[in-house]
Amino acid sequence: MKILLLGNYQPDVIKSMDIFAQMLETDLTELGHQVQIIRPKTLFGKLPLSPNLFSKWFGYIDKLFFFPAQLRIALSWADVVHICDHGNAIYTKYLHNIPHVVTCHDLLPIRSGLGEFPEHRTGWTGKQLQQMILKGLNQAQKVACVSEQTKSDVLRLSSLTENAVSVIAMGLNYPYIPMQNRESQQYLKALEIPGDSQFILHVGANHWYKNRLGVLAIFEHLTQQLKQPEFHLVMVGKPMTDDMRQFIETHNLSQKVIELVEIDHESLRALYSTATALIFPSFYEGFGWPIIEAQACGCPVFTSNRPPMNDVGGEAAIYIEPHELQAAAKTIINHLPVLETIRSKGFVNSQRFKAKTMINQYIALYHQAIAEKHVNKSIESRVWGINI
Repeated sequence: MKILLLGNYQPDVIKSMDIFAQMLETDLTELGHQVQIIRPKTLFGKLPLSPNLFSKWFGYIDKLFFFPAQLRIALSWADVVHICDHGNAIYTKYLHNIPHVVTCHDLLPIRSGLGEFPEHRTGWTGKQLQQMILKGLNQAQKVACVSEQTKSDVLRLSSLTENAVSVIAMGLNYPYIPMQNRESQQYLKALEIPGDSQFILHVGANHWYKNRLGVLAIFEHLTQQLKQPEFHLVMVGKPMTDDMRQFIETHNLSQKVIELVEIDHESLRALYSTATALIFPSFYEGFGWPIIEAQACGCPVFTSNRPPMNDVGGEAAIYIEPHELQAAAKTIINHLPVLETIRSKGFVNSQRFKAKTMINQYIALYHQAIAEKHVNKSIESRVWGINI
């Protein structure tokens, strides 16, 4: 097949979506398919502008006005188009005559725009954008959701039928396996993790639903109850927000919280392989990649007792309530003596999420989309008396 992957506008720097698109390109190519990634070219968006608000609006010019012409040219080559991030579903209106699939990772921004999260308000322009995305999603031929929770939201909020919506769980995006202690210690030294220290790990961005302030609060309760001077919290992801830094200063955690920004896969594998546990108390998620990454490296996982986290973690994770910070800390402390028994369960659970399984499911969905379009064209030709 000739598969056209529609990727994200690079100045938006949505790392997880870039990883997903690259993962599809690599694995599909290895299976013998012809694959191209197309994304809006950075034209106006690369102009040196200040403040950043102007760059954002000029980025919309690149995405909404210039990219459609670029896309139309590329469509003549493809057998099927895969929009890798549902945030680009605004382009489905150009795909009516070509087989296509949209991966929906979560509808959290759309739900926020609809007022479903009182704790997080979306501005007027954000609401308009999310309505455009939802309208585009409604026109999609096939939508693959990364979890049952996301599928439930799609069927609830869109006009799509059950036949158009399926679940294809995310696969591991890197060969995460346990790293030998000698090698991992070298990585930890390079990352300036104090030698012979224990640490809790968190991996995530600064989106409100990631609950990173909650991570800090849970850790603060841990330090009060454990009273172990060499116990640290390592936070991997985007640079901390001002609120997070203020919390650390107020609670005298500066010597205990270690910030690591945008590290590579092998450094992350070393952290997963040596951490006491991963703490992942998100309020909401589309899937939750760090859960299975950690489990694949033998790292016990504490995560939220709500979907999709408890679906992804299965019987191999320990569940907490993300709002109940002190209780979460107590749950972690109570399970510290039995973490070894959880590691093997995590290995087994992570095997449910192989990249090969995900890719094969997408290939099957591509074939379904192509077959459906062929049937529809045959019906149209008979109605109009046209031979195809």
